[in-house]
Amino acid sequence: MKINIASPKIGKEEIKAVTEVLKSGMLAQGPKVSEFEEKFARFIGVKYAIATSSGTTALEIALRAAGIGPDDEVITSPFTFIASANSILYTGARPVFADIVEQTFNLDPEKIEAKITKKTKAIMPVHLYGNACAMTKIMVIAKKRKLAIIEDACQAHGAEWGGKKVGSFGLAGAFSLYPTKNMTTGEGGMITTNSKEIYDKANLLRAHGSKIKYYHDILGYNYRMTDIEAAIGIEQLKKLNKFNNLRIKNAKYLNKNLSKIPGIIMPEAQAGAKHVYHQYTIRITPEFAFSRDEVVAKLTQAGIGTAIFYPLPINEQKVYREIGYRKDTPIAAKISQEVISLPVHPGLKMRELISMVKIFQSLSHYKPSVQI
Repeated sequence: MKINIASPKIGKEEIKAVTEVLKSGMLAQGPKVSEFEEKFARFIGVKYAIATSSGTTALEIALRAAGIGPDDEVITSPFTFIASANSILYTGARPVFADIVEQTFNLDPEKIEAKITKKTKAIMPVHLYGNACAMTKIMVIAKKRKLAIIEDACQAHGAEWGGKKVGSFGLAGAFSLYPTKNMTTGEGGMITTNSKEIYDKANLLRAHGSKIKYYHDILGYNYRMTDIEAAIGIEQLKKLNKFNNLRIKNAKYLNKNLSKIPGIIMPEAQAGAKHVYHQYTIRITPEFAFSRDEVVAKLTQAGIGTAIFYPLPINEQKVYREIGYRKDTPIAAKISQEVISLPVHPGLKMRELISMVKIFQSLSHYKPSVQI
């Protein structure tokens, strides 16, 4: 039996929608992109959405549209996919890393203020693994220090803080639509905002700085989404709540059955947060019978897909060390040596969930009955 770490769910609805676009002859950005943008904005609860070619380009455009550029600083998490920080570098600005909360893996609000300087222009909270950051505290800091909030919601479609969807708190938010995400367009991204100024600037930046074809107002980029991708996104968005509910159900089952095993720490959402489990990430501590790497090897041998998100904090990556960053986020460094992500996607069968639990119980010599 092979259990994949991720499994995009593409149905007949997406195939039909793509076929209709192919038959229409309008393959590039067109009416389907506009429709997708309108529906995504409505889902998140914002006025505007701008579709892009990837989550990375969504982050970059959001930052540029917010006026972030050379000599500016943006405070963000060191424990995330490198695109979060790279998007800041692309603008000429400098990412500044504040450490994370051990229990949630997210940016620690208590560590932010010490990182603020005269050059700080924004905070980029990362809603990692689908778990919302503590946005109330972060928003208070941003308001007090007059900083923009650019949310990295690339892994958090439908996640909430205090009943409000992430991507709707800051000046702008950014989502990825890569195949492993909670919903997909194949490749693609989305910017969300309530600001008409950000919306207009992002539209310019996405399309070579052009409002009117062949007339260019600013230096822009080709970061557009196609109607083919948008057609998939429209159908995926209809299914997103169902997908998320299945992820949450699977995570609850795993929590219930793995939480009693010594040496395993379950993923945790703070009170007020809705976790949509883009990844189900546990920690393997020294109390467990095997090391994290040994657990990975044994699960792989059993046909269970795993992943390490992420084995090295961004500020410890070679490309960042070479431009002057150092190891100074101890919680992120510790967590990177303990995390392992297990399958939680909506395609999982109960027998597969039971199989994962039984393997962990056998590795730990813990022998309770599996609870359903």
